[in-house]
Amino acid sequence: MDVISEAIGSVRAGRANGRRINESGAWGIRFPGFAGIGFHVVLHGRGWLVAEGIEPVALRPGDVVVAPNGAEHGLCHAPARLKDLPAVTTTAEPWDPRPADFAFLCGAYRLDRGQIHPFLDAMPNIIVVSPDYEGHPELRSLVGLLDDDVAEARPGNGVTRSALVDLMLVHVLRQWQGTADWAAVTDPAIAAALRAIHGRPQHPWTVQRLAKVAGMSRTPFSSRFTALVGKPPITYLTHWRLAYGARLLRQTEDPLAAIARRVGYSTEFAFAGAFRREYGVAPGRFRNHPDPIPRQPRAAPHRSRPAPARP
Repeated sequence: MDVISEAIGSVRAGRANGRRINESGAWGIRFPGFAGIGFHVVLHGRGWLVAEGIEPVALRPGDVVVAPNGAEHGLCHAPARLKDLPAVTTTAEPWDPRPADFAFLCGAYRLDRGQIHPFLDAMPNIIVVSPDYEGHPELRSLVGLLDDDVAEARPGNGVTRSALVDLMLVHVLRQWQGTADWAAVTDPAIAAALRAIHGRPQHPWTVQRLAKVAGMSRTPFSSRFTALVGKPPITYLTHWRLAYGARLLRQTEDPLAAIARRVGYSTEFAFAGAFRREYGVAPGRFRNHPDPIPRQPRAAPHRSRPAPARP
């Protein structure tokens, strides 16, 4: 199961956008939340990433910031409060070739309709990747191609833009070290069961029902699933449901009963009990307190290994 291809393919229903932004002096930009996936590549200078519920993250040339599910965030010359930053303009602006203190590329797929793929929706709101440009020189070339593509409007931009945004996202997600184990699962039977779990977490799944989806008998399915994914089917199902529920708590104002139903629990009390066992806090406290929860690493951005070389 190639979940990265599946996830990126799902956002192609949206519009691919790209631009270069140059900033100098005291500057700050807020990128409002949207339905889709977006990224920034730092070309020159040093700045800061800010987002709700996390400490500011220092950025260096070559770093890539990804918002897998379009979460609101900001970039600025120094740590600041996200709400104090002005929203970025959405109109296309010509690239200013003059030297700047900080330069970065933006790329995004914006979805007019539909929902974010479950894989992207389950990722942290914001991740920071410091790619290995030495080991993956093709990424350095790709950054240069995207920079050239957004420099001016030319015939064929509609095709090249989407292709380059696709490639950037694929390369960055490959290098992100926080992807779930099931992203690499190629066994078609187990991949089918995983798609069922992620696509319909509210369904009353049992091992027998998942085995039927996989086209296997119960015992061999359970053994193969555990060996490939690292957890028994129902343990993995519970983990996924609660991770999805945690994201809904932080990103929506839906009542607890509605969230419980969306993630497969018959009552809010059953969901609350399972959530407390998994995260160590009640759902209400998790929703109302922005401080990271010790047993919930997704509350903070993930930075991959530092890059030995920069573009």
